[in-house]
Amino acid sequence: AYQLSLTSRIQERRFEEKLKTLGLTRITWCILLAVQNENLFQPSDIASFVGIDRTATSRALRQMEQNKTLFRATGKGDKRTTSVALTDKGKNLVTLGTNFARENAAKLESKLSKAEAENLRLLLIRLRTVEDAALKNL
Repeated sequence: AYQLSLTSRIQERRFEEKLKTLGLTRITWCILLAVQNENLFQPSDIASFVGIDRTATSRALRQMEQNKTLFRATGKGDKRTTSVALTDKGKNLVTLGTNFARENAAKLESKLSKAEAENLRLLLIRLRTVEDAALKNL
């Protein structure tokens, strides 16, 4: 588990540095993915996906709205609800960030043979199966 944590942190740091060049943090990146890839439009669903509380989600959504990466609208039938959607800028950031994520994964996988990389992927999936639901679009 210790080796897994170390390797994970190396991957995270390298990716976070790339996200920084786009003006994103890990949280704002995850929010973009929640909306674009996972089709989550309600702040409470986004908070659950990202793994942060509602207050942190509201703060991040407000900042992202100010940065014009997304917009929020009140519900049509129920004015107490909020729906989140990405702007063109936000969609473009998902594309750019996804390219960074793929480059980051390729850097790790380049250290492994094709069989080792596939075996690692399968082992990681097995380790996660009980802990969380599979991501639909990753």
